[in-house]
Amino acid sequence: MNFHGTEVRQKAITLLRGGAKNADVARHLNVPRGTISYWKHMDRAQRGEVVATRASLLCPLCDGRPLDRAAYAYLLGLYLGDGHISHYAGHRVPSLMITLDDAWPGVQTEAETALRRVFPHNATCRVRAKGAHNIKVYFKHLPCLFPQHGPGKKHERPITLAPWQQQIVDEHPWQFIRGLIHSDGSRITNWTEKVIGGERKRYEYVRYFFTNSSTDILGLFTAALDRVGVEWRSANQSRHAQNISVAKRHSVELMDQHIGPKY
Repeated sequence: MNFHGTEVRQKAITLLRGGAKNADVARHLNVPRGTISYWKHMDRAQRGEVVATRASLLCPLCDGRPLDRAAYAYLLGLYLGDGHISHYAGHRVPSLMITLDDAWPGVQTEAETALRRVFPHNATCRVRAKGAHNIKVYFKHLPCLFPQHGPGKKHERPITLAPWQQQIVDEHPWQFIRGLIHSDGSRITNWTEKVIGGERKRYEYVRYFFTNSSTDILGLFTAALDRVGVEWRSANQSRHAQNISVAKRHSVELMDQHIGPKY
């Protein structure tokens, strides 16, 4: 994996300050456009040049700004699995970052689309990490929208949904499940061989798994499965994480209809 050092970043910033377009800088330095966009945003923010529009400051909870509830349900699932909120000293506002594996570029795109629908007036960006990309957005009211944010790891503190969040999850349970599967879940194909009529035949069967270290997050996942009629069971737990398995044919068919393989 090629990581970009300080020299490359400074060259990019110099070109951007000189008026070069993001795409041209990305092509010239062989750096992803999302990274160039992120560097430009951070450079402008550090110099106080980012002008926030009134719309970009409004919070769905504090100000009553409309919220895409289906996109939020999906984003909430992603956040509970692979997301976190941070606020660095040099930044004016906190950032939400969803870390997603490069093996699933379609999931990364879907996550960024959800961010744009939930935060239509705020810029999003992708930042390259080792074997993954961080999908990010900056917004002052992130703790309002994700009250589960707090010090320490999620599995080391209670995780419960606020009543308004639970209402959204109840309205859009499949989107919530989809976000959780896209973060900490998987769809695998197992196989076995059986001898029938003297002939050995191979049979394949699909299972879904969700793995998380937080008992509370596991509970939110299974509650959503119950709501949509998907049967599940606990499977091969360890000291560090627990697995939820969906293996019944009808339930797998439901999951395939609404979730499907990661892509």
